[in-house]
Amino acid sequence: MDTTQQPLEPQLPYDVFAKACPSRGTLEHVTGRWGALTLGALYEGSLRFNELRRRVDGVSEKMLSQTLQSLERDGLVHREAQPTNPPRVDYELTPLGHEVAERLLGLIHFVEGRMDDVLAARERYDVTRGAR
Repeated sequence: MDTTQQPLEPQLPYDVFAKACPSRGTLEHVTGRWGALTLGALYEGSLRFNELRRRVDGVSEKMLSQTLQSLERDGLVHREAQPTNPPRVDYELTPLGHEVAERLLGLIHFVEGRMDDVLAARERYDVTRGAR
């Protein structure tokens, strides 16, 4: 009988690699095209819906609305409706959303800074595999 104690590995309460883990949905909301861009845009400060739509070039009204609802549900975005006529709705990051956006912006800036390498790799790939 082995009496040596094995150190216990700390167990994370969530595992994004497990199909049923709720963290997977949040990761999808955060890292999806519109989620990442929306969080990045809101990092700059509070924006109204149409301002945000102009900032996140290419997003449809429907997709932006769905994205904002998902991010609000996850506690990353705060929606503030003003009782004015016409109604004014502002969106801003929560403290948790700010933290997530900071990390995303690090990745975004890294990717932007390495795009010459990415474009060269794409060109090499296309030459060796035939352009598609």
